[in-house]
Amino acid sequence: MTIELGQGTGPLRGVKVVEIAGIGPSPHACMILADLGADVIRIERPGGQLLTGGSHDLLNRGRPSVALNLKDPAAVETVLTLVEDADVLVEGMRPGVTERMGIGPDQCLARNPRLVYGRMTGWGQTGPFAQVAGHDMNYIAITGTLHGLGQDPARPHFPTNLVGDFGGGSTYLVMGILAALLESRTGGQGQVVDAAIVDGTAHLNAMTAAFLAGGNFQEKRAANMLDGGMPFYDIYETSDGKHMSVGALEPQFYDVFVELLEIKDSAPDRFDFSRSDELRAVIAERFATRTQAEWIEVFEGTEACVAGIIPMSEAIEHPHMKARGVFVEHEGLTQPAPAPRFSRTEASLSLPPAEKAGAQTREALTAWGVADVDALLESGAAVQV
Repeated sequence: MTIELGQGTGPLRGVKVVEIAGIGPSPHACMILADLGADVIRIERPGGQLLTGGSHDLLNRGRPSVALNLKDPAAVETVLTLVEDADVLVEGMRPGVTERMGIGPDQCLARNPRLVYGRMTGWGQTGPFAQVAGHDMNYIAITGTLHGLGQDPARPHFPTNLVGDFGGGSTYLVMGILAALLESRTGGQGQVVDAAIVDGTAHLNAMTAAFLAGGNFQEKRAANMLDGGMPFYDIYETSDGKHMSVGALEPQFYDVFVELLEIKDSAPDRFDFSRSDELRAVIAERFATRTQAEWIEVFEGTEACVAGIIPMSEAIEHPHMKARGVFVEHEGLTQPAPAPRFSRTEASLSLPPAEKAGAQTREALTAWGVADVDALLESGAAVQV
């Protein structure tokens, strides 16, 4: 396989990123950067990362995999050599780990003062929890976000790792990197981006903070406007055990909703909150009379703000998803297309995920201008599989 730089088509074409491989949000962030056209080189430990790897691991798409033994000084020097010509470095380790390796911010910025050094953690680089182990649900738990998730009054429900790892994590890391990269190119100096899932998740939840500050928010599940507390913004079961999402908030949308659901004459006033349970029962009873497919046919394309809740395997075939090309097939894998979209520098997919860590060590290091790759391989500082 030949690795060439500058082949991306998106707006980040020409931006060079060194990724110190991690799990979860940091590879997702690097996937986004690669999707948008950046040249990303993924540095992995020989043997790969826990819970990652293989040709199906879409978070690793778009960049070559290089296996380096970072306990070897020659491998550390290789990373610093890559940094000299890079725009960004991304790492997702606990605070202090890359410093001990010899590739921390001070060491890297000494080689390249314009470098943007992106750090992805759950708790952040500072604070009493900085060195404590944790995962997505732990991080969103202490931000006040997990407490309100779900419509079960008895217990919270977490939406896999979407809110923390990817919502408050990788998305904010990419945002920070791009902002710092812009400032670096105008001001001539790089800096460290401390992206913490607790920070991003709290920021993501700003609207809830606003509701709380306004005094019109109950810190209970299924008790507010957007958490299922209102019967016209909730989920309902159909006769075949599937579900419909109802988001008929505005009056004009609600009018269409009750008309198409055929409850216009039987539904109580939606703003008579003493009768909310009665309204919910009327809506639920009506949805239970038909299958999901039948209700989708009734509501699809209308102004009622109603949509069927479908699994990903069906979403891939949804007419709207297909018309926009939200999912694409690339290298034999059906996967989400790059997002967002650009009118002039359209993003595109390139390399598929590497089958194994180190699958492109020789080709990628050579393309990035590292001298005497053969010596690194012979010494074991680098590994080709």
